Amino acid sequence: MKQIIKTDQAPQAIGTYSQAVKAGDTVYLSGQIALIPETMELVEGDISERIHQVFKNLSAVCEASGGNLQDIVKLNIFLTDMSHFATVNEIMAQYFQQPYPARAAVAVAQLPKDTDVEMDGVMVLQP
Repeated sequence: MKQIIKTDQAPQAIGTYSQAVKAGDTVYLSGQIALIPETMELVEGDISERIHQVFKNLSAVCEASGGNLQDIVKLNIFLTDMSHFATVNEIMAQYFQQPYPARAAVAVAQLPKDTDVEMDGVMVLQP
């Protein structure tokens, strides 16, 4: 049985997807970009500000699912410029403690709304 997760604390879906889907104790988190939930506009400034917003958005969906960022077991990071890899690592360390989730960082040609960072993940809720 699956449960659709929806919260107004994260950006609303901009396509045919749910913010997250819970199946048993596993939650599949859809990709988040740096949209401000209240305005649905991208965060302005440098990439570090957008990375922070992405983590805030992921966190809101995790909380709406009954967990938090520490429950993420797999995180996927998509960047349009891999020169930002070190910045992602630096900021990620502010949101996660060891043991860190499994992770992939992938360079892509383009992301929704022409942003430069997107993340999705899989979370397992603690009993």
